[in-house]
Amino acid sequence: MVRLLTFAAAAAALPLTAAAQVQTPAMSVSEGTLLDVVAEGEASRVPDIATIRAGVVTQAQTAAAALAANATQMKSVLAALKAAGVAERDVQTATISLNPQYRYAENQPPVITGYQASNTVSVKFRDIAKSGNILDALVKQGANQIDGPNLSIDQIEAAQDEARIDAVKRARARADLYARALGMRVDRLVSLSEANDGGMPGPMPMMMVRAEAKDSTQVVPGEQRVGVTLRVRFLLK
Repeated sequence: MVRLLTFAAAAAALPLTAAAQVQTPAMSVSEGTLLDVVAEGEASRVPDIATIRAGVVTQAQTAAAALAANATQMKSVLAALKAAGVAERDVQTATISLNPQYRYAENQPPVITGYQASNTVSVKFRDIAKSGNILDALVKQGANQIDGPNLSIDQIEAAQDEARIDAVKRARARADLYARALGMRVDRLVSLSEANDGGMPGPMPMMMVRAEAKDSTQVVPGEQRVGVTLRVRFLLK
């Protein structure tokens, strides 16, 4: 007779990008007790990629004039990115918009007073330490809209594999704990699957803007956690 026990190794749910499953045929399970364990492993890394949106917003009385002014300023912004060594593959148009501006008065229909044009690019910085100075240069060249940063890990696979190893160790340790409490031993692994349960981010990175003009904008990378969740079944005897 096979009995089934289910336990969860509590920890924060973390993101993962791949799923894996290892399972032996159910018929191979001999007399004993099945133990299900949910284990979550993690690894920490300092982000090395910063993605920031930078753009230009212009206003004029006509749509053509607003777009023309926007194109002129945006050309300077793109030139500044190139001069700073940002590769073309790391610059991508994010949004382009043109909207009328209205004046509202009571009991009267809205009146168009001008137009606002916006052009935003997504910029990936592969050297976070230099990103603040580049942002300052962009503002000097006409960028008046900045959003971000979104910090990420470039080579995330190694961190995920480290988290997987940690999860396996946690699962086995938890199984050994329950086996001892039950006066049994862990006979073998029956099945293992990697769950894609979403994630909990680490400490939020932040962009610091200095108050004094002599200081440049600084991007502080902080640290991010990468993790995986495993569902593991053991046979206890």
